[in-house]
Amino acid sequence: MNTARFSESVTGTIVDGVLIVTIENPPVSALSFHVRAGLMAALGRAASDEVSAVVLTAIGRTFIGGADIKEFGKPAIEPTLPDVIKAIESFAKPVVAAVGGAALGGGCEIALACHCRIASKAASFGLPEVKLGIVPGAGGTQRLPRLIGTVAAIDLIGTGRVVTSDEALTLGLIDAIADDLAEGALDAARHLVDQPLRRTGALSVPHSQAEADAAAAKKVLSRSRGQIAPAEAVRLVRAASMARLEDGLADERATFLRLRDSHEAAALRHVFFAERQASKVDRLEGVTPRKVESVGIVGTGLMGAGIAVSALNAGYRVIGIEQTDEAAARGHDRIAGLLDKSVQSGRLTDHARSEALSRFEAASDAGRLAQADLVIEAVFDDLTVKTELFRKLDRVVRPDAILATNTSYLNPNEIASATARPERIVGLHFFSPANIMRLTEVVDCAATAPDVLASAIAFVRKLGKLPVVCGVTEGFIGNRIYSAYRREAEFMVEDGAAPDEVDAALEAWGFPMGIFAVNDMAGLEIAWARRKRQSATRDPEARYVEIADRLCEAGRFGRKTGRGWYDYSDGERRSDPQVTALIEAVRAAKGIVPRRFSADEIVARLLAAMANEGKALLAEGIAARASDIDLVMINGYGFPAHKGGPMFHAGDI
Repeated sequence: MNTARFSESVTGTIVDGVLIVTIENPPVSALSFHVRAGLMAALGRAASDEVSAVVLTAIGRTFIGGADIKEFGKPAIEPTLPDVIKAIESFAKPVVAAVGGAALGGGCEIALACHCRIASKAASFGLPEVKLGIVPGAGGTQRLPRLIGTVAAIDLIGTGRVVTSDEALTLGLIDAIADDLAEGALDAARHLVDQPLRRTGALSVPHSQAEADAAAAKKVLSRSRGQIAPAEAVRLVRAASMARLEDGLADERATFLRLRDSHEAAALRHVFFAERQASKVDRLEGVTPRKVESVGIVGTGLMGAGIAVSALNAGYRVIGIEQTDEAAARGHDRIAGLLDKSVQSGRLTDHARSEALSRFEAASDAGRLAQADLVIEAVFDDLTVKTELFRKLDRVVRPDAILATNTSYLNPNEIASATARPERIVGLHFFSPANIMRLTEVVDCAATAPDVLASAIAFVRKLGKLPVVCGVTEGFIGNRIYSAYRREAEFMVEDGAAPDEVDAALEAWGFPMGIFAVNDMAGLEIAWARRKRQSATRDPEARYVEIADRLCEAGRFGRKTGRGWYDYSDGERRSDPQVTALIEAVRAAKGIVPRRFSADEIVARLLAAMANEGKALLAEGIAARASDIDLVMINGYGFPAHKGGPMFHAGDI
């Protein structure tokens, strides 16, 4: 068979009259100019009498991964993606998409334009443009509802959710799943020759109840927290049933171009690229991570159980260690319960749950850790407790095993210095609940060996989490900035703002929860214990707000006790007159005359506090990049991603 080259990334081979067009543009088959040009050239070749049909496929785990984001903001080079899609949909001969991997964004739009879509079991489909602050720009909002209906299209496009081939088949997005993708696509192409072609753009949008459309839209918009792109996506999808295709495409394209140049899109592109830079460390260039297959976890409470579930879901063998057999049994039940919840939510199958649990054991004998490649401690955050534990682990684990501390605030250098091999100590600060939260701060200690750090990063990535490398300081990146954020919020409360006014301003700006509501959810006693530890070394001249301490002294530890900054006695979050009286008493004792704060001033002061602490972390070398700080605050503390993070918002990127 002769292979024709249509561009540097697109080739074609004729098999029994069917032109098989193959894209090879690693790593994700992005729709770069040469891909678009190659596809147009391939259609030109397919117009000859020698060709009866076309199969479009790609090499690699991605069918087409969407637009080339490096071309954003640059003048469009013809052919544009809408040009290519129009040419495919209007082509006189059958065009079959053979989707063997991810068809995302523009890749999904190309598949929608084909006359038939055959997928492998491993394929997936999605239009995730809203996650970059834009909407599909080549027909996705107009063609997808014509295939799967308005309600399902609002869900997929409005959230950017990616679906498996099974769900895509159920929805009607694809026509079949083939065990042998190449043969299945060829058979479909041959079958369509001389048959009327089903052009997606010519279909009518299936009828749906207005109430169902409105409910789907409300669900998407309630989660968007003021973002523009999801609202525009919903509008365009709903308009598809009322407008001609040409008018809908023109509206979609104009909306796409307008949003592409917005601050929201710029912020989300910043986050996109920041994630690809995170965890890059100059001294690790050329360093090979150690092999990690078995993971030990000391402590199977809430944090340890979450870490264990993450490791089990990633395919590791896990050994959970507790002090007694009874505690080990409770730890086993806790981890099994978390896996059960994953099954109930649809994140895990029954088979996967059973297989994961078969790789887990809980024991009270620390000697079982001798087989572990990596041991993570998840015990009470006390320096003496952790130091003694690491001395014990030194005597139990293999000399080549890695030891990781999950401390939130303590100095891991002090823990490492108490061991015989400080070079194998690294910090892995997981965020709670660890089986859900994506962020992990990987703490590069003073003596951490390069391959140990590289191994820790690789481990976190395999868990499906986002590793951000940082140096040693109290609270690392996230908690140190959060402390400055909380301190500034408490200053304003002491000066006259009410806790609910501060929270309302933050939530209106885009945070999912205000800082005082977050404190109540996390529990006030942890920060209180830290403040008591620091009291002996605190600068007596520095301003200190005692309100949170008074709440704790009164047994108000947050949601868990029914009262904290707010009253939760009836299950709802409500302002509490007792807290108001306590605040007023503290003000009066200090002679503070309360003043009013506008929402804008509240937000501006809190954002400035975060950014200023971030600048200090950069100056001290604790954070390598301003974008790393943004990722930590977005993924660990609820900073709205569409605002780009505190450093991006402050203009420090």
